[in-house]
Amino acid sequence: MKDTPLSNCERDFLLKAIEEKKRLDGRQTYDYRRIKITFGTDYGCCFVDLGKTRVMAQVSCELVAPKENRPNEGIMFFNIELSPMASPGFEQGRQSELSVKLNRQLERCLRNSKCIDTESLCVVSGEKVWQIRVDVHMLNHDGNLMDAASIAAITALCHFRRPDVGIHGDEVTVYSPEERDPIPLSIYHMPISVSFSFFQQGTYLLVDPCEREERVMDGLLMIAMNKHREICSVQSSGGIMLLKEQVMRCSKIASVKVSEITELISKALENDKKARKAGGRCGFAESMPQERITALKKDETPVEMTDVTERANIIIQKAEAPSQTIPSPLVPAPGVGQVGQGLQNTWGLEEEEEEEEEEDNSSEEQLEQTPMMEEENSKKEESRGGDLVELSDSEEEEVVILQPETPNKTPKNTGSATHKQKGAAKSKKREKK
Repeated sequence: MKDTPLSNCERDFLLKAIEEKKRLDGRQTYDYRRIKITFGTDYGCCFVDLGKTRVMAQVSCELVAPKENRPNEGIMFFNIELSPMASPGFEQGRQSELSVKLNRQLERCLRNSKCIDTESLCVVSGEKVWQIRVDVHMLNHDGNLMDAASIAAITALCHFRRPDVGIHGDEVTVYSPEERDPIPLSIYHMPISVSFSFFQQGTYLLVDPCEREERVMDGLLMIAMNKHREICSVQSSGGIMLLKEQVMRCSKIASVKVSEITELISKALENDKKARKAGGRCGFAESMPQERITALKKDETPVEMTDVTERANIIIQKAEAPSQTIPSPLVPAPGVGQVGQGLQNTWGLEEEEEEEEEEDNSSEEQLEQTPMMEEENSKKEESRGGDLVELSDSEEEEVVILQPETPNKTPKNTGSATHKQKGAAKSKKREKK
């Protein structure tokens, strides 16, 4: 899976910010991101956090046959693994150009600089030597992998302890840590890589570029140096032409950064040594109560809370008294409101007025209809008043009103009967004639 390319707007924004000497994370031009070094439970396991870039280095050893041309020297082997967990652009089980480039640079930085005494790794000349293997795993990629890998590798090598060995005749005995204390490696110096990125054909320079800055840079210069200001390796990539003054300027900056990082590594190693000697928690067990194993945990920002009340009181005293709000006597136009306590507004008044008018009209209509219904009922009762029969024994008893059948039906029936009688009489007279 390939990384999504940067859009033109993002590229222009980054370059414009670099021209104004600004960076995305608020750093200055020559500032490093925060470096955090932690160790695992076993010797030789180291985690390095360079900002959001996270790297793990693990050192292991085994007895092997030496090389024919160097029978008295041990073997150093470096391996860098770019897993898809670090970035979606990395593929599993396949070496990319970036991994080969990082591997070669790490070998130049650590093995070719002779920072480790390889002759001390010899057990039997020409037969058995120690092979030291350094595996570097990229856990998260946010730029400047080479610097994080070099710090993790040299710190893991300083933290590593190899088993002690005893020789009795032709037999070689490897003692466990319980039988004999393991032996640290013999390290002469600590070379550390410092990366510089160039923009606009070398016009602008940044230290410790992040992942987005690496996408828009024109060239990269990596200088490996120790605290004694001895340059171990220099590598330039990107096809950019650098002047002598630019390289000298970068070397001076690198010497300052390397001395700071070396001091940080030595403090981390000393603290871990004290913790292990005191029998306290270290490694994975130490990270459990502090919940540092979560991937999305963020460090708390320190905030000074000592003089908060004093500052608040000073601000309140200096502040002006709020002006008293006077409600406006006039209501503004419909749909307009005034913000403040006691002020009037007309939000939604039109709808409320319409609803109130409709309710008033309906109530008035009902009131008008009720007297008309009462008048009609009274008239009907008066018209039927002659036919009503009231039965009452006394004034205290209830009055029962009996309504007879409607008189309109009887005349209709009588009229129809008289017409039938007249018609029958006429037919009889005709028969007689």
